[in-house]
Order: sequence, then structure tokens, then C-alpha cells
Amino acid sequence: MSSSSPALAELAPGISAAGALGRGDIEALAEAGIRTIVNNRPDGEDFGQLPAADARSIAEALGIAYHHIPVTAASLTREDVDALAAVLATAPAPIVLHCRSGTRSSLLWALVRLRDGDDPSALVAQAARHGIDIAALPAIAARLG
Repeated sequence: MSSSSPALAELAPGISAAGALGRGDIEALAEAGIRTIVNNRPDGEDFGQLPAADARSIAEALGIAYHHIPVTAASLTREDVDALAAVLATAPAPIVLHCRSGTRSSLLWALVRLRDGDDPSALVAQAARHGIDIAALPAIAARLG
């Protein structure tokens, strides 16, 4: 098993974002006690990317709950926000959300928090503390309605 966990950006207690995850990363997350992974990457986004079905098999074999909510900036919908909100409300923590870089996952999390009444500037600042730019949050929230 891997001994080095992937870089995690803590968005809130028990919820972190990460970039792309491979088999070794999922194994390291299991060793670190992560209980849920949410994959926000569409399959085939990058050559050699671990397919969601394979990631699910690996995660579940290690006792990690796995959810696939694939999004792109162009395809993001209110239903995607609802899907993540449902996972966050019921999934065991700690939770890792991931995409290619962590940006889309952080944005999707922020859209859930924004809907729950959090301040958009504070959400953007929280992500920025980890080098993640979600400054488009207010515009995307407005587009989603």
C-alpha cells in the first residue's frame, strides 16, 4: 500500500478536496481513515485516468463509500448540487471530494454551502487558502438560479 496520502485541501471539518486520484491514492486515503470519496471527474477526461467503476471497486474493497457525480464547468447543473448536498448530508466523514485539480470539487461544495446561506466571499477565501480559485462562484450560482 502507498504510504503518502494525496494533498488535501480542507474545505470544512471532515470535508476536503483533492486532485486526481489513482489506486495508490485511494489506498493511502483508506489508511488515513477517509470514509467517503466523491469523484467529480467525468470518465475519459484524461488519458490513463482511473475509470470511476474501477475506483469504486477499489474504494469499496477498502471500506470506503464511493459516489460519482461527474461535472464540468459547462455541464454543472442544479441537480449536481442537489446530488452532492444529499451525499454530504448522509455520507460518513471524513469525506474527500476530487476532480482533476480540486477546483471543480471545491466549487461544487461551495455551491452547496452557498445554497445553505454561507457567504460567497468567505467560501472563495476558504478555497483560496489552499490555492484553489473559485472566484467564479457568484456567477455560476447566478447561472444555476
